[in-house]
Amino acid sequence: MTDLLLTGIGELVTNDPSKGGLLGLLHDAAVAVKGGRIAWVGAESEVPAEFRELPELDCGGRAVTPGFVDCHTHLVFGGDRADEFARRLRGESYEKIMATGGGIQNTVEATRAAGRSSLLNDTVRRAKRMLGAGTTTVEIKSGYGLDLEHELLMLGVATSVADHLAIDVVPTFLGAHVVPSEYENDRAGYVQLVIEVMIPAAAGHARFCDVFCDVGAFSVDEARRILSAAQEHGLGPRLHANQLGHSGGAQLAAEIGAVSADHLDHLVDGDIAGLRDAGTVAVLFPTVSLSLQIDPPPARRLWDAGIPVAIATDCNPGTSYVENMQLVIAIATLTAGLTPEEATWAATRGGARALQLGDKGHVTPGAAADLLMLEADSYLAIPYRPGTDLVRMVIKDGVPVAT
Repeated sequence: MTDLLLTGIGELVTNDPSKGGLLGLLHDAAVAVKGGRIAWVGAESEVPAEFRELPELDCGGRAVTPGFVDCHTHLVFGGDRADEFARRLRGESYEKIMATGGGIQNTVEATRAAGRSSLLNDTVRRAKRMLGAGTTTVEIKSGYGLDLEHELLMLGVATSVADHLAIDVVPTFLGAHVVPSEYENDRAGYVQLVIEVMIPAAAGHARFCDVFCDVGAFSVDEARRILSAAQEHGLGPRLHANQLGHSGGAQLAAEIGAVSADHLDHLVDGDIAGLRDAGTVAVLFPTVSLSLQIDPPPARRLWDAGIPVAIATDCNPGTSYVENMQLVIAIATLTAGLTPEEATWAATRGGARALQLGDKGHVTPGAAADLLMLEADSYLAIPYRPGTDLVRMVIKDGVPVAT
């Protein structure tokens, strides 16, 4: 870590509501970094004397934002499913592909067949591209192993990414992704395996436990039992909820006070009220809806109801092989009804809240010095210029790590 004084910031996104507005925008700003943490933020003309001798980085009038927090990914996997992508474009449904052995089961087979070295190398390459595009914190799930050996292997690979790159990794156990083919006739046996064997073993390697509670995956009762066991072992509860239908997952998330409910493509008003009252973060995936050619997620309804909204890539080999949060921000504004301000907040502070990371996603004293310098004078350029990589420099814990 290093000490640094960023000057010449044309526009600074702080996400500090005390600065006014959702993003707490400052102009002609400076940021002082000490020991990898934000030490001071304000007008460049008012930099305190104690910070004026720090090594200076002149941003040349460019915009600076917090680093992106990608709060939902499936970054560790073997193989790919480009053929399934083409099948969907020819008219087959995601559910039909899953029912014929495709989908998650396809990736499970490829992941189990891949060795640790292959999985790690591929995952590091994906994460490196994410980092270069501005993601400084990434959540990575297991869920393509679906047995004890390979679920722990996936969590180990996820954790090891941070040994190779200057990126923070939050590992999540997703043993309850789908029932593996070898348990096709013994659902109860697999649920018990997850509860009695996998969760205790994963608890030392993961921060959260997620369950895919939806059509073709796990029922509300199964998900409740799994997440109850996870909480007993210190894992925070998260849910894939209401992606494929009105499955009851959103209601369960509210009932148990889940940290986040992710997807939420099918909602009724009661679901929204429950999530709001529980303080659960709604994690949405505009690029998944685009890939599946379905209606965009109900971002506007959730935001207007007072529910904190995060957006993420959901990077996975099947429904959203997207690594770039800049694209997610753009698609969120173009299809899901979020304003540029809301989408930027959702990709930074919202993502941090979905992972319970109080020191991420904002530029205030004491926060982690995870910053992006844009090749633009405003954050508005990100949604305005979709498909253009506008990150000029990534600063992680006060150190420039990618340019």
